[in-house]
Amino acid sequence: GKGEPYRSIVLKFSKAFLREFYQTLDRQQIPIDSKREKASLLLLPKNRPDIRSLFESVIPYFDAGEKPSEKILKLKMIEGVYVLLNTDRNLYASLFDFVEPWKIDILDYLNENYMCDLSMKEIASYTGRSLATFKRDFAKVSDLTPQKWIVRRRLEAAHDLIRSGKKKVTEACFDVGFKNLSHFSKVYKETYGVAPSWQSELYGK
Repeated sequence: GKGEPYRSIVLKFSKAFLREFYQTLDRQQIPIDSKREKASLLLLPKNRPDIRSLFESVIPYFDAGEKPSEKILKLKMIEGVYVLLNTDRNLYASLFDFVEPWKIDILDYLNENYMCDLSMKEIASYTGRSLATFKRDFAKVSDLTPQKWIVRRRLEAAHDLIRSGKKKVTEACFDVGFKNLSHFSKVYKETYGVAPSWQSELYGK
Protein backbone atom coordinates (compact mmCIF):
# COMPACT_ATOMS: atom_id res chain seq x y z
CA GLY A 1 0.00 0.00 0.00
CA LYS A 2 0.91 3.72 -0.04
CA GLY A 3 3.52 4.84 2.44
CA GLU A 4 4.77 1.32 3.10
CA PRO A 5 8.47 0.77 2.50
CA TYR A 6 9.42 -1.35 -0.49
CA ARG A 7 10.63 -4.80 0.48
CA SER A 8 12.06 -7.52 -1.68
CA ILE A 9 12.63 -11.15 -0.86
CA VAL A 10 15.25 -12.95 -2.93
CA LEU A 11 15.77 -16.68 -3.16
CA LYS A 12 19.12 -17.67 -4.65
CA PHE A 13 19.61 -21.26 -5.73
CA SER A 14 23.22 -22.43 -5.72
CA LYS A 15 24.47 -25.07 -8.15
CA ALA A 16 25.04 -27.43 -5.22
CA PHE A 17 21.47 -26.93 -3.99
CA LEU A 18 19.98 -27.49 -7.46
CA ARG A 19 22.11 -30.56 -7.97
CA GLU A 20 20.94 -32.00 -4.66
CA PHE A 21 17.32 -31.19 -5.53
CA TYR A 22 17.70 -32.79 -8.96
CA GLN A 23 18.81 -36.05 -7.36
CA THR A 24 15.50 -36.22 -5.45
CA LEU A 25 13.33 -35.87 -8.57
CA ASP A 26 11.59 -38.85 -10.07
CA ARG A 27 13.15 -38.92 -13.54
CA GLN A 28 9.88 -40.25 -14.99
CA GLN A 29 8.15 -37.03 -13.93
CA ILE A 30 10.57 -34.73 -15.78
CA PRO A 31 8.89 -33.50 -18.98
CA ILE A 32 11.03 -34.67 -21.91
CA ASP A 33 9.79 -31.78 -24.08
CA SER A 34 11.05 -29.16 -21.64
CA LYS A 35 13.18 -26.58 -23.48
CA ARG A 36 15.41 -23.88 -22.05
CA GLU A 37 13.83 -20.43 -22.44
CA LYS A 38 15.83 -17.78 -24.30
CA ALA A 39 14.47 -15.06 -21.99
CA SER A 40 16.36 -14.83 -18.72
CA LEU A 41 13.52 -13.09 -16.83
CA LEU A 42 10.25 -14.76 -15.94
CA LEU A 43 7.47 -12.95 -14.09
CA LEU A 44 5.56 -15.17 -11.68
CA PRO A 45 1.75 -14.98 -11.64
CA LYS A 46 0.38 -12.56 -8.99
CA ASN A 47 -2.44 -14.40 -7.33
CA ARG A 48 -1.39 -18.01 -7.06
CA PRO A 49 -1.82 -19.32 -3.49
CA ASP A 50 1.44 -21.30 -3.47
CA ILE A 51 3.45 -18.24 -4.54
CA ARG A 52 1.75 -15.93 -2.03
CA SER A 53 2.11 -18.35 0.87
CA LEU A 54 5.80 -18.96 0.14
CA PHE A 55 6.75 -15.29 0.38
CA GLU A 56 4.25 -14.36 3.10
CA SER A 57 5.58 -17.15 5.31
CA VAL A 58 9.05 -15.59 5.20
CA ILE A 59 7.96 -12.01 6.10
CA PRO A 60 7.46 -12.62 9.87
CA TYR A 61 11.15 -13.50 10.20
CA PHE A 62 12.09 -10.13 8.71
CA ASP A 63 9.60 -8.32 10.95
CA ALA A 64 10.96 -10.03 14.04
CA GLY A 65 14.55 -9.49 12.95
CA GLU A 66 15.28 -13.18 13.35
CA LYS A 67 17.12 -15.36 10.90
CA PRO A 68 15.29 -18.61 10.12
CA SER A 69 17.18 -21.83 10.92
CA GLU A 70 19.09 -23.58 8.13
CA LYS A 71 16.43 -26.31 8.01
CA ILE A 72 13.61 -23.77 7.62
CA LEU A 73 15.57 -21.92 4.92
CA LYS A 74 16.18 -25.15 3.02
CA LEU A 75 12.48 -26.02 3.14
CA LYS A 76 11.64 -22.56 1.76
CA MET A 77 14.19 -23.03 -1.02
CA ILE A 78 12.70 -26.41 -1.94
CA GLU A 79 9.24 -24.82 -1.91
CA GLY A 80 10.61 -22.08 -4.17
CA VAL A 81 11.88 -24.56 -6.76
CA TYR A 82 8.50 -26.33 -6.83
CA VAL A 83 6.78 -22.97 -7.33
CA LEU A 84 8.98 -22.36 -10.38
CA LEU A 85 8.47 -25.85 -11.81
CA ASN A 86 4.69 -25.54 -11.35
CA THR A 87 4.78 -22.19 -13.17
CA ASP A 88 6.45 -23.30 -16.39
CA ARG A 89 7.50 -26.82 -17.40
CA ASN A 90 10.34 -25.36 -19.49
CA LEU A 91 12.02 -24.33 -16.25
CA TYR A 92 12.97 -27.97 -15.77
CA ALA A 93 15.42 -27.47 -18.65
CA SER A 94 16.55 -24.05 -17.41
CA LEU A 95 17.16 -25.21 -13.85
CA PHE A 96 18.69 -28.61 -14.35
CA ASP A 97 17.86 -30.82 -17.20
CA PHE A 98 19.89 -30.24 -20.35
CA VAL A 99 22.22 -27.48 -19.35
CA GLU A 100 23.38 -28.50 -15.92
CA PRO A 101 26.65 -26.68 -15.31
CA TRP A 102 28.02 -29.82 -13.68
CA LYS A 103 27.31 -31.91 -16.76
CA ILE A 104 30.16 -32.41 -19.20
CA ASP A 105 29.35 -32.25 -22.92
CA ILE A 106 28.81 -35.87 -23.98
CA LEU A 107 30.40 -35.72 -27.44
CA ASP A 108 33.41 -33.74 -26.18
CA TYR A 109 33.99 -36.42 -23.56
CA LEU A 110 33.51 -39.34 -25.97
CA ASN A 111 35.76 -37.80 -28.62
CA GLU A 112 38.53 -37.70 -26.02
CA ASN A 113 37.83 -41.14 -24.51
CA TYR A 114 36.27 -43.33 -27.23
CA MET A 115 39.30 -45.65 -27.17
CA CYS A 116 38.94 -46.38 -23.44
CA ASP A 117 37.26 -49.54 -22.21
CA LEU A 118 34.38 -47.92 -20.29
CA SER A 119 30.88 -49.16 -19.53
CA MET A 120 27.88 -46.96 -20.34
CA LYS A 121 27.34 -46.51 -16.61
CA GLU A 122 30.92 -45.27 -16.18
CA ILE A 123 30.61 -42.85 -19.12
CA ALA A 124 27.32 -41.54 -17.71
CA SER A 125 28.90 -41.04 -14.29
CA TYR A 126 32.01 -39.32 -15.69
CA THR A 127 29.80 -36.86 -17.58
CA GLY A 128 27.77 -36.10 -14.43
CA ARG A 129 24.64 -38.06 -15.30
CA SER A 130 22.58 -41.03 -14.25
CA LEU A 131 22.49 -43.79 -16.88
CA ALA A 132 18.90 -42.90 -17.84
CA THR A 133 19.72 -39.19 -18.22
CA PHE A 134 22.86 -40.03 -20.21
CA LYS A 135 20.85 -42.15 -22.68
CA ARG A 136 18.20 -39.45 -23.03
CA ASP A 137 20.77 -36.68 -23.51
CA PHE A 138 22.73 -38.81 -25.98
CA ALA A 139 19.61 -39.35 -28.09
CA LYS A 140 19.45 -35.57 -28.54
CA VAL A 141 22.92 -35.42 -30.11
CA SER A 142 23.05 -38.62 -32.17
CA ASP A 143 20.71 -40.99 -34.01
CA LEU A 144 23.02 -43.86 -33.07
CA THR A 145 23.08 -45.71 -29.76
CA PRO A 146 26.13 -44.78 -27.60
CA GLN A 147 27.70 -48.20 -28.31
CA LYS A 148 27.29 -47.82 -32.09
CA TRP A 149 28.62 -44.24 -31.95
CA ILE A 150 31.77 -45.44 -30.16
CA VAL A 151 32.31 -48.26 -32.70
CA ARG A 152 31.90 -45.80 -35.58
CA ARG A 153 34.29 -43.31 -33.95
CA ARG A 154 36.88 -46.05 -33.40
CA LEU A 155 36.53 -47.16 -37.03
CA GLU A 156 37.02 -43.58 -38.26
CA ALA A 157 40.18 -43.25 -36.16
CA ALA A 158 41.51 -46.63 -37.35
CA HIS A 159 40.69 -45.73 -40.95
CA ASP A 160 42.68 -42.49 -40.63
CA LEU A 161 45.65 -44.30 -39.05
CA ILE A 162 45.72 -47.02 -41.74
CA ARG A 163 45.24 -44.60 -44.65
CA SER A 164 48.00 -42.35 -43.35
CA GLY A 165 50.36 -45.34 -43.30
CA LYS A 166 51.27 -44.50 -39.67
CA LYS A 167 50.03 -47.77 -38.20
CA LYS A 168 49.74 -51.39 -39.22
CA VAL A 169 46.29 -52.99 -38.98
CA THR A 170 46.92 -54.72 -35.65
CA GLU A 171 48.34 -51.56 -34.08
CA ALA A 172 45.49 -49.43 -35.37
CA CYS A 173 42.91 -51.95 -34.12
CA PHE A 174 44.17 -51.98 -30.53
CA ASP A 175 45.14 -48.28 -30.43
CA VAL A 176 41.57 -47.15 -31.10
CA GLY A 177 40.06 -49.48 -28.48
CA PHE A 178 39.04 -52.68 -30.30
CA LYS A 179 39.87 -55.83 -28.34
CA ASN A 180 39.40 -58.41 -31.11
CA LEU A 181 41.20 -58.25 -34.45
CA SER A 182 38.77 -60.43 -36.40
CA HIS A 183 35.77 -58.45 -35.12
CA PHE A 184 37.58 -55.23 -36.06
CA SER A 185 38.30 -56.54 -39.60
CA LYS A 186 34.67 -57.59 -40.03
CA VAL A 187 33.10 -54.25 -39.00
CA TYR A 188 35.80 -52.32 -40.89
CA LYS A 189 34.96 -54.16 -44.12
CA GLU A 190 31.22 -53.68 -43.51
CA THR A 191 31.79 -49.94 -43.11
CA TYR A 192 34.42 -49.18 -45.75
CA GLY A 193 33.82 -51.97 -48.27
CA VAL A 194 37.40 -53.24 -48.08
CA ALA A 195 39.39 -55.24 -45.56
CA PRO A 196 41.74 -53.16 -43.39
CA SER A 197 44.66 -55.36 -44.47
CA TRP A 198 43.98 -54.53 -48.12
CA GLN A 199 43.75 -50.84 -47.32
CA SER A 200 46.95 -51.04 -45.30
CA GLU A 201 48.80 -52.55 -48.28
CA LEU A 202 47.35 -49.91 -50.57
CA TYR A 203 48.35 -46.94 -48.39
CA GLY A 204 51.34 -48.44 -46.60
CA LYS A 205 53.49 -48.49 -49.72
